[in-house]
Amino acid sequence: MSTRALRAAIVDDELLARQRLLRMLGELGGVDVVGCYGDGHQALEGLAARPADVLFLDIRMPQLDGFQLIELLPAKRPLVVFVSAYGERALDAFAVEAVDYLVKPLSPLRLRDALARVRAWRGRLDPPAPVAQAGARYPERLAVPDGERVRMVPVEQISMLVAQGNYVELVLPARRLLLREPLSALVARLDPARFVRVHRSRAVRVDLIEQVEPYGAGQYWLRLRDGTCLASGRSYRHALREVLGLRA
Repeated sequence: MSTRALRAAIVDDELLARQRLLRMLGELGGVDVVGCYGDGHQALEGLAARPADVLFLDIRMPQLDGFQLIELLPAKRPLVVFVSAYGERALDAFAVEAVDYLVKPLSPLRLRDALARVRAWRGRLDPPAPVAQAGARYPERLAVPDGERVRMVPVEQISMLVAQGNYVELVLPARRLLLREPLSALVARLDPARFVRVHRSRAVRVDLIEQVEPYGAGQYWLRLRDGTCLASGRSYRHALREVLGLRA
C-alpha cells in the first residue's frame, strides 16, 4: 500500500471548527489538507478540482447538510468521517458507509483512531477490482455466518442489500442476516443484471422493482413487489436507467 500522505478535505460551516481540525491534523502528521470549505456547494466545486482521499464532514450546515452533500458526490467519492456536535446521527452515518463518527469537541486520540481506520479502509480499496471475463459465473449462494453455523443463502432469495457500517444486511423473506463485507464489495461480486445499487446504502434485486416514478432531480421513487418503497440516490440514476431500460 502507498505510504503517501492522506489527502483530506474539511467541510464545516464554523470557521473555528475548521481551523481547529486543520491544526490537529497538522500535529498528527501524514495528512495533506487539500481544501477547507464553509458549505456544501463550495465543497462540491473544490473536490472536483482537488480530489481527496477522506472528507471530514459536518452534518448540520445551511443549504446542504452533510448527508445531502454525500448524495451529490460522484459514486467514487472520498471516504467520509463525520464530525458533529451531536451524536444522534451516528447510525445514519454508518448506513451511508461512513468510516467514523467524531463528536465535538474533538479528541486527538479519537482523531488518530479515525485516521487509522481511514488508512485501513484505503488498504482494502486500493487493489483494483478484478474484471469479470466473458462467461464468468456469479455466485448463486452466499456463505453467511449465523450464530455458530454458516448458512448458505440462495442469492435469488435476497430482495435487498442494506449497508450497515462494515456489514451488509441481507433482506430475506422471513429474516435478515448480516454479512461482514462492505456493500460496494458485495455488489461487485454479484450479477449486475440481477442486483442494482440504487443508493449509497442500498442495492435491490432488479426483478423485484415493480414501479418507478420520477422523484426530484435525478432521483426515482421505487416500489418493490412486496410493497417496499424507497428513493434512489442521484449518483446511481445512470446505473438504474441502464438496467431498467429507462429513457428519463
